Amino acid sequence: MMICQSVYTYFMDQKSIMQIFAENLRELIDAEGISVNEFAKRVDIPQPTISRYLLCKREITLANLVKIADFFKEDIDFLLGRKKY
Repeated sequence: MMICQSVYTYFMDQKSIMQIFAENLRELIDAEGISVNEFAKRVDIPQPTISRYLLCKREITLANLVKIADFFKEDIDFLLGRKKY
């Protein structure tokens, strides 16, 4: 029972990949000094989709993940929180 509780607590304390991606995306957009609307136009992804990513309301597609990584010249692993720079 104790092991199950520890595993449960560990996973509940961890941020989801969607949350990490949303935080990293927000930081990159802000650092670029552009609005979400302008960013959406530049990467050719609908603005409501970008907003849903930022609110953790939608999982990103692989195609859109690549577009975003290419725009910012970042690794996909960084965007997903698997690498720190």
